[in-house]
Amino acid sequence: MIIDVHAHLNDEELYPRAEEIYGGMKDNNLLAVINAGYDIPSSNLAVELAEKYDKFFSVAGMHPHDSKSMTDEDYDVLAKLAVGKKNLAIGEIGLDYHYDLSPRETQKRVFVEQLRLAHSLKLPAVIHLREAYGDMNELLRENARYTEYGILLHCYGGSKETAAELIKKYDAYFSFGGAVTFKNATEKPDIVRSIPIDRILLETDCPYMTPVPYRGKPNEPKYINLVAEKMAEILDKSKEEIEEITVNNTKEFFKKINDSL
Repeated sequence: MIIDVHAHLNDEELYPRAEEIYGGMKDNNLLAVINAGYDIPSSNLAVELAEKYDKFFSVAGMHPHDSKSMTDEDYDVLAKLAVGKKNLAIGEIGLDYHYDLSPRETQKRVFVEQLRLAHSLKLPAVIHLREAYGDMNELLRENARYTEYGILLHCYGGSKETAAELIKKYDAYFSFGGAVTFKNATEKPDIVRSIPIDRILLETDCPYMTPVPYRGKPNEPKYINLVAEKMAEILDKSKEEIEEITVNNTKEFFKKINDSL
């Protein structure tokens, strides 16, 4: 069975179907689904879903897109959400310079403040990173002490060299989703193969990043099986081996999940 380490059943497109998706988890080879917050309302919903359904878990955080709206009160809310039994990390947090929906200096400040929050709560951080690798490298270097409990680069889109550096300096983990199945993602196999297999996790990022052959339709957790199949092909493993390896990696990174699985 597979753990989807980054989903958004708290998104308005999938939230109405949360109960249906939960009911189909066993038939769809899903052991657990981790729903990631991206602002305060979605973090609240992620935690609520985790409290309602045994095999749903949450991470709570403010996405860089919305970092301009972060208030002192929001940090207090995140801290309260994060200590819940089934909230596994602070996230998704980070930098996104593709759209620049929040000023870059604000993104950087809010990212570091949430990284510090994660450390204060002895939790790992789930990082969203797009077109900002230079600034992220600098921020992590300056704040390395706050990465003590782990960092996960979700939907990793960087280079082999950056991945190697992140592993060397911060013992980083990396999750991969539907993009590995895209025909134009010709560099992905080499990047995946360059990362130690004990640092790889699987995700959907649903309702986004739908894998082939369903690209263009809303993504959902069951499609993680297509990601696992592609990863098995890339890494010359059986799908069952990929499932076992990535579940073990997930339990190692998100240590709190072991209390509830």
